[in-house]
Amino acid sequence: MNSKVTMALRIVLGLILIIFGANKFIGFMPSPELPEAAGNFMGALAGTGYMFPLIGAVEVIVGLLLVLNKWVPFALILLAPVAVNMVLFHLKLAPGGIGPAALVTILNVVLIYSNWDKYKPLFD
Repeated sequence: MNSKVTMALRIVLGLILIIFGANKFIGFMPSPELPEAAGNFMGALAGTGYMFPLIGAVEVIVGLLLVLNKWVPFALILLAPVAVNMVLFHLKLAPGGIGPAALVTILNVVLIYSNWDKYKPLFD
């Protein structure tokens, strides 16, 4: 894949993660209306007292690593379970908001593919 395209996708994904991760700490974006089951699930996560800060921290750290072009293969693997959970949450509980989750997941998959040579030793 073209290195300029890869760089642009990496920076876009990084900025998305920094913004949405920071929102979990600062709360500068309004929360969307969610179906009841999705609201209950989000309430349970919030009730733990640690899940949203943990998810937000992972998003901000991964976003910074991507924007700064440091440890990119590691950052993409760290993001993978978060991205899968975003898509599954929206597919099952709140389908109306799947767009941003799908975008993050697609960008993650494309960037993992473009860094695939870094992951090959894991499968030897």
